[in-house]
Amino acid sequence: MTAEQKTSPLHDRHVALGAKLADFGGWQMPIEYPGGGVLREHTAVRERVGIFDVSHLGKALVRGDGAADFVNRCFTNDLRKVAPPKAQYTMCLDDATAGVVDDLIQYLKSDDEVFLVPNAANTAEVVRRMQEKAPAGLEITDQHMEFGIIAVQGPKAPEVVEALGLPTDLDYMSFGVAQWEGREVIVLRSGYTGEKGFELVPRWDDTPALWDALVEAMKPYDGLPCGLGARDTLRTEMGYPLHGNELSMEITPNMARAGWAVGRTKDAFWGKEALAAQKEAGGYRLTWGLKATGRGIPRAHCDVKNADGTVIGEVTSGTMSPTLKVGIAIALMDRGTKEGDEVVIDVRGRELPAVVVKPPFVQTEVD
Repeated sequence: MTAEQKTSPLHDRHVALGAKLADFGGWQMPIEYPGGGVLREHTAVRERVGIFDVSHLGKALVRGDGAADFVNRCFTNDLRKVAPPKAQYTMCLDDATAGVVDDLIQYLKSDDEVFLVPNAANTAEVVRRMQEKAPAGLEITDQHMEFGIIAVQGPKAPEVVEALGLPTDLDYMSFGVAQWEGREVIVLRSGYTGEKGFELVPRWDDTPALWDALVEAMKPYDGLPCGLGARDTLRTEMGYPLHGNELSMEITPNMARAGWAVGRTKDAFWGKEALAAQKEAGGYRLTWGLKATGRGIPRAHCDVKNADGTVIGEVTSGTMSPTLKVGIAIALMDRGTKEGDEVVIDVRGRELPAVVVKPPFVQTEVD
C-alpha cells in the first residue's frame, strides 16, 4: 500500500479474512477472498447472497434553497421525474464535449437536499465543478469519508437485510432512513449486479459493526463476503457500464447507449448542446455485447475485426462469464454492426471468434 492510498472503514476486516487487495481509484480494496475467489463469490450472489464493501465510492451533499433544481441543471437525468425519497442514476458531463466526467447516483431527500454517490476517483472533480457553478447560499460538501457503503446482493438479500430489522419493502431505487441499534442507516433498494439487492449507507464509524452483523445474518444462506472482482464479473454479465471503460471523457452517453439516463427535454444540463450536436452529426461508434464462440477471454482494449480482418471496434470490458462459462465483452463498434454479426477479437495476437449480442448476457429475476 502506498502512502497516498486510502482505506475503507472495513480494511481490518478484509485483512483478517486474507483478502487479496488492490488499488481502486486511490483506495486499497478487496478483489477476492480465499476459498474460491471470484468464481465462488460470483456464484454466491447469483444463487444466494453476498456482501460487498463499496465504501470507496464517493459521497457528497448538496443542501440549501433550490438544491434539487441546481443538481438537475448540472446532471443528465431529470430529477423532476421522481419524488423523495427516490434515487436516480445520472451522469456528470463536460459542458464543451459531452464526455462523461462521472456517472453517479443522486438521492433526492427533499427539494433542498440531495445526497450524491459518485465514483471514488472522480468525487473531488464532481464536487469541484458543482462548487464552481453553485449559486450563493447553496452548500456543497465532500463527505467521502463520513459514510461507508455496504452492498447486499442476491436472491436472499431481502432476508439478510430484514434480519437486521432494516426495511426491505422498498420499490426499486427507493430509499429510507432507518435505525439499526440506535445508529442511522440509509437503505437503498438498488445494486450493480442485476440481482435483488440493497445498498446500506451507515456513518463511517458504524460500518464495521454493521458489516459484522451482516456476516452473521447471511450465514444461514451460505452467503459470502465478496470482493470487487466478483462485482465486476456480475456487472459485465448485465452489460452495466463502468466509468473509465464504457463511459469516459471520450465515450459519451450517446455512444454508450445511455440515453435512457438523459433528460433531453430538460431546459438545461451540462453538455446538453454538445450531446445533441453529436447525435445530430451521427457516425460515432456504439456499444454492443460480444459473446465468444471459441475458447478465450477478451480483455479491455482488444481490437475487434470483421471477416476481412478490418478493425471495426474495441473491447471496453471483457471477462470469462462465471454463469455462462464463455468469454464475454462489451465493445465500442462501428456503425453498421448488427446483432448476430460474426466477428473476431484479437486477444494478444490470437483470434477469438465471437458473435454480436445485446446485453444483458444473463437473465435475472429482479422485481
